[in-house]
Amino acid sequence: MEKEYDHREMHNNSGYNIKDIILGGQDGLVNVLGVILAVAAATFDTRIVIIAGLAATFAESISMAAVAYTSTKATEDYYLSQLKKEEQEIKDMPKLEKKEIYDIYYKKGFRGTFLNKIVSKIISNRKVWLETMMSEEFGLLKSEYENPAKSAFIVGISATIGSLVPLFPFFFFSVRLGIIIALIVAALALFITGAIKARLTIGNWFKSGLEMLMIGMLAAIIGYLIGSLLGKVNF
Repeated sequence: MEKEYDHREMHNNSGYNIKDIILGGQDGLVNVLGVILAVAAATFDTRIVIIAGLAATFAESISMAAVAYTSTKATEDYYLSQLKKEEQEIKDMPKLEKKEIYDIYYKKGFRGTFLNKIVSKIISNRKVWLETMMSEEFGLLKSEYENPAKSAFIVGISATIGSLVPLFPFFFFSVRLGIIIALIVAALALFITGAIKARLTIGNWFKSGLEMLMIGMLAAIIGYLIGSLLGKVNF
């Protein structure tokens, strides 16, 4: 029984890590791609493109890590406040809370003696009772919010790696060629990321990959157009 619980916990954490990796990587790649294409279209100066790209990379990574930490911490605080509230309700109104457990599993299709056994088993353990109420009534799982620092680290590193993907061609090629290579590499990275996400979760891998590619390329095109327009403006 203990091994089954550990396996389930590991599965939950892995799923949440994948979410953080995709969030950071995709956001970093798309945002920095838009920035460097806008700058490249405006100046065609390799040095300026690289400086702008690196500045955007670090700013984006730090920002994403901070957002991941604060959002996860806020949700963790909400979880703990709801947990405390639910714990007090179980203490003050055990019959009502027991009825809520009964109703939850009744709606799932359980009936009769089997339903009564499930309810009795759950309420016999206060911890299980609380966790059941939190997951079934509020849709909150503790494993998703218990480590804000880890979430921030994963998102930050992923954002850094994703940001560097469209930037690296400019270290080796001219701006014009770098733009073409950056678009190709970024498109492949976005498609592969979307496909992997679908394979690890649900959905068609090709459709998911194409969807992520189109979103990223749309952002890049907008950035390029803005850069081209600004490049023609005399300040």
